[in-house]
Amino acid sequence: QVQLVESGGGLVQAGGSLRLSCAASGRTFSTYAMGWFRQAPGQERDFVAAITWSAGITYYSDSVKGRFTISRDNAKNTVYLQMNSLKPEDTAVYYCALKRPGGIFLLRQPTPYDYWGQGTQVTVSS
Repeated sequence: QVQLVESGGGLVQAGGSLRLSCAASGRTFSTYAMGWFRQAPGQERDFVAAITWSAGITYYSDSVKGRFTISRDNAKNTVYLQMNSLKPEDTAVYYCALKRPGGIFLLRQPTPYDYWGQGTQVTVSS
């Protein structure tokens, strides 16, 4: 089993920055990729960013490209999401997820991920 714990959420004014962290523990030796998703009230869970664990290849949604940066620290089993130039529409609960090797390689979809964190609230005021 793998446990994912997010941190770093909070309240920030529009234009500000936040850095989210997601620490993985347990059987993390077999990780293909980690991703960030977000879900606003009444909305579906949307893809934000993902990174492959070995090569560090990154993927972003169009809505955050150029403002958010995903990175990972393999030694700490931690993935980060640096969020700059935040907008009120970025307000949501942010979830990190871990995908094992194999299965469907659609990193922009939530279904292929095997483990999820509990989420951290990000609120951007106008």
